[in-house]
Amino acid sequence: MIVRQKRTWRYHSVPRLILLLCLITSTAASIGDRLPEFRNCLATCIDQNCGRGNVVIPIHLRLLLWTCPTNCDHVCQHIITDQRLARDPPMLSPVVQYHGKWPFHRVLGVQEPCSVIFSLFNLLAHRKGLSQIKERIPSDYPLRKYYITFGYVGIVSWIFSMIFHTRDFDFTEKLDYFAAGANVLYGLYYTPIRIFRLDQRKPPVKAALLRLWTLVCILLYAAHVLYLTLWRWDYTYNMAANVAVGVVTNILWSSFSVKRYRKLKKPWAAWPGMIVAWIVMAMSLELLDFAPLKGLLDAHSLWHLGTVGPTIWWYNFLVKDAQQDIAGERLKA
Repeated sequence: MIVRQKRTWRYHSVPRLILLLCLITSTAASIGDRLPEFRNCLATCIDQNCGRGNVVIPIHLRLLLWTCPTNCDHVCQHIITDQRLARDPPMLSPVVQYHGKWPFHRVLGVQEPCSVIFSLFNLLAHRKGLSQIKERIPSDYPLRKYYITFGYVGIVSWIFSMIFHTRDFDFTEKLDYFAAGANVLYGLYYTPIRIFRLDQRKPPVKAALLRLWTLVCILLYAAHVLYLTLWRWDYTYNMAANVAVGVVTNILWSSFSVKRYRKLKKPWAAWPGMIVAWIVMAMSLELLDFAPLKGLLDAHSLWHLGTVGPTIWWYNFLVKDAQQDIAGERLKA
């Protein structure tokens, strides 16, 4: 793709400049978006390569819905980044974000390859855990259906994560965020069901509480999606909502872990608290937010990698806990 810098604009560049401004203003503004050299590069690339019948975009990029303007945007991000890295004396922060994202190197058209790979690892972890639940927990165990649903929700959420990190569109972003929100909220949903055994039929009040809790969670998720869809797409609110739900879930499992360990004196009973600690440490990677190493590995992708181990560990706990519960019921009988 030809990208030559020029200082003057011909009249027919105006429509492309309008397209350029729409492209920039439609996404999250960042330092890179406002760099004059980036805007100049992008406008020049679009002017010289797009709309004249000479557009040549490889088939693997077209299959992932890369267009000439978006391809220009990606190319110019790396042209400007390379120029800033090559400056002498060196700049304090040569690598900056564009449209709210770091400039990643594409791999076969995939925007964030490491995040896609690590999302796949999480998907496989849920798939393996789901198989464990089905194979090692009897079908008549009342909590089994909640654990199976947890597995399917996890698989779907990581599928959408892979799609989003492959190509970042408004639609794929919403799918990823809504699926992640469902995954987090479902984690909270089945937690009190297990801890307080709301699945049990006696006393009858538990059945009523379960129906009420189910309704509350459905309404909360519906309100969350409707707010983000119809009212305002608010990143701060979305993050705060997920963190709040996650904190409550973690507190519940940590407390349960302490009580369970004191009662059973078995190492696996302490696993929930240890898994929570792991998740909290992995989540801290999100706060670092450094420029991607070699243009590929950033803090967000490492956060995805950091959740693979706890997921595998968690399913092992669910199986152990269910087996202990079943053994206890048999002793009572």
